[in-house]
Amino acid sequence: MKLLVATRSTGKQAEVRRLLAGSGLEVVFPDEAGVPPSQAEDRLELADSFAANARAKAEYFAKQTGLPTVADDSGLEVISLGGEPGVRSKRWAGTDGTEEQVSTANNQYLLRRLSGAPEAKRRARYRCVLVLYRTPKSFPETFEGSATGRILEEPRGTGGFGYDPLFLSDDLDQSFGEATPEAKDAVSHRGRAFAALKEALVPPTPTKDAP
Repeated sequence: MKLLVATRSTGKQAEVRRLLAGSGLEVVFPDEAGVPPSQAEDRLELADSFAANARAKAEYFAKQTGLPTVADDSGLEVISLGGEPGVRSKRWAGTDGTEEQVSTANNQYLLRRLSGAPEAKRRARYRCVLVLYRTPKSFPETFEGSATGRILEEPRGTGGFGYDPLFLSDDLDQSFGEATPEAKDAVSHRGRAFAALKEALVPPTPTKDAP
């Protein structure tokens, strides 16, 4: 089965390829499916919830290609900041540029917002919402995942992307920037959401009865 994953983020694409490796799904991304960037696409993530943004993206790309399509919207929620940056995580600092430049600006802004904050004020979670359209006219299916932790006072590690070097995972006692890709995938918000998606799309392997 060919599955269009509606993201142009190179960081997310690398994670998705790992998360769905061995599933039997043929994963393609918008460029590979022949869908060029457009102004209409730029207006898809204007809602106030992860679910609404993911649904808008999934519906748009499913209609563009006719393929089974899944889209995610995900981000970081810092409790003491009222859930910010939330759905604005991608361009919270208002900076344009490469993914690396945008991430650097966002991380610096987060550190400024939490400057001097005690550990109790640094609690945070990553959230991911996936929306799947099996056909352009099918009912949308939703899958979610989350990961809890806290925001560090300075970056640790160079792996991952986005806010990962500042996010100390409760599960790993490491930042997502320090963790191996495999360790991060096992406990991350996106890893958990895609595990639920894979369970819905890929039938379990039949087991032979013991003699």
